[in-house]
Amino acid sequence: MIEFRNVSFSYDKERQVLKGVSFSIGEGESVGLIGANGAGKSTIMKLLLGLLEPTDGSVLVKGTPVSKSSLAEVRRTLGFVLQDSDDQMFMPKVADDMMFAPLNYGLPRNEAEARVDEVLARLGIQDLKERYNHRISGGEKRMAAIATILVMQPEAILMDEPTSALDPFNRRMIINTVKDLKQTKLIASHDLDMILDTCSRVILLSGGEIAADGPADAILRDRALLEANRMELPLSLALQV
Repeated sequence: MIEFRNVSFSYDKERQVLKGVSFSIGEGESVGLIGANGAGKSTIMKLLLGLLEPTDGSVLVKGTPVSKSSLAEVRRTLGFVLQDSDDQMFMPKVADDMMFAPLNYGLPRNEAEARVDEVLARLGIQDLKERYNHRISGGEKRMAAIATILVMQPEAILMDEPTSALDPFNRRMIINTVKDLKQTKLIASHDLDMILDTCSRVILLSGGEIAADGPADAILRDRALLEANRMELPLSLALQV
């Protein structure tokens, strides 16, 4: 589904952000992308979406290299849930936001409306349909942002810090929702407990390189590995020690 082949990226000659990064993510996998600030997580997301171009190497989605000519196809395959829902929700009401992309891609209105109702029902947030975006809570807005992506029926979903700035109840609601999603998932987060709950595999970035790639349970229990890369054990595991 997703493949990085020896990808390097530099914003300028003085700072190389990614250094020969290679990994692949199969269909249906749920992968956590972790690392300290500046490790390269956001750059990987931007490269996948075609917002940046590799300095060297190639990025592929379903075998198609990400390039200007393939962006429309790639972005139909990938759905991206932004860290700040206010950057994603720009229409007056939740339903307006959910309808915007399907209608602009040429889906007939009746089909778009049916998709909206199906996704809202699947997420259990039918009550948000006619709510104004500026009058719903942070957790509700995060759920609505996920709904705007699911209505496009992407094959893979990218998420950037999906639980940031949420209270415990809304955080748990998002975690349960993410666990139920059947799509391929790549989740970048500092919330290692959430990654442990939702991902079977973890890619640990450090200094623009892959420091570890393997089962989430093994990597997230490795205190020495995490601390060597400026991270700490998930709280739920630290409390067991």
